[in-house]
Amino acid sequence: MRKIQDEGYSEHRDAWLEMIMDEYGERLTKMAYNYVKDWNLAEDIVQDVFIKCYRNYDERDKIHSFKAWIYRMTINQSKDVLKSSAFRKVVMNSSLFTLFTSKESLPEKSVLKRSEEESLSMCVLSLPVKYREVITLYYYEECSIEEMKEMLAINSNTIKTRLKRGREKLKKMMERWEDDGEKA
Repeated sequence: MRKIQDEGYSEHRDAWLEMIMDEYGERLTKMAYNYVKDWNLAEDIVQDVFIKCYRNYDERDKIHSFKAWIYRMTINQSKDVLKSSAFRKVVMNSSLFTLFTSKESLPEKSVLKRSEEESLSMCVLSLPVKYREVITLYYYEECSIEEMKEMLAINSNTIKTRLKRGREKLKKMMERWEDDGEKA
């Protein structure tokens, strides 16, 4: 009898995990990517987050806001990766890093520059993390100030200030981007 109950429990847990992976997988990967700027690494981070979710299945009813909780875990995991010395060594010594920081413009890159959406994305990614995270959560994930307050563990006024400053920095970057585009 116990084995049958365990199998039912496991099926519910697996179905729950599959549901949250479908609902949050892509958005969390994009969020992690905003921090680490490496798609494969972002996928690894999200996979770790889902493993933690699976392990905390029994605690899911105690979580006030699941969305805030899972985003908070992803943000923390991303920041932990950024702090790790292994990440810094790999990124800073990578030949890809020098390729992307090169002043020479690749033909593919020039085509992408013409796209306003692409330029906006690149500008958002070049913002400092504290502005990038609030801009991404607010505009791309459509989170409220209250949700962000819970996710980021900072007060509402700080979030509003970071949003304002982030938008100002973004505006200046976009203006520079447009000016550079017109000169080319």
